Amino acid sequence: MIKPARATGLERLELHRLRDRVGRLFAALQEATVAEDPLASETWAPPVDLCETAAAIVLRIELPGLTAAEINIGATNTQLRIWGDKKRRVGRNKIQSHLCSERSYGKFCRIVPLRWTVSIQDATALVANGMLTISMPKIEDRRGVEFKIPVSDEGAH
Repeated sequence: MIKPARATGLERLELHRLRDRVGRLFAALQEATVAEDPLASETWAPPVDLCETAAAIVLRIELPGLTAAEINIGATNTQLRIWGDKKRRVGRNKIQSHLCSERSYGKFCRIVPLRWTVSIQDATALVANGMLTISMPKIEDRRGVEFKIPVSDEGAH
């Protein structure tokens, strides 16, 4: 009879890291699928520029015609989600029919996986000229860094 192998110590840590990487891969695939066929999810995905500076991760999202009140942003430690609803505004002359309409309207959603250690609490978002700019300051990743833990004797306080 063969005993099942159990992961211990470093093997378990590597399995957790692999599971996290696979999870991020599936999140990226889901985002790519929604971006490729936005009608499948009944939403449209605004274009995003993702940049890295020495101090921050910066996203620029095209959202023409929207105000800050019409945009929602949510973040977890693994992803940033931008969503809302862009309403079609009819002019005062009451247009009878559109000959051509290439702009997107309706619900929109964009999910950006976060692969960096950033400070979500210190993030800022600003809408100007149809462009939403989100800046998330980087924080130092302390994984793998050794910290000294003081040791004291039982009698000494």
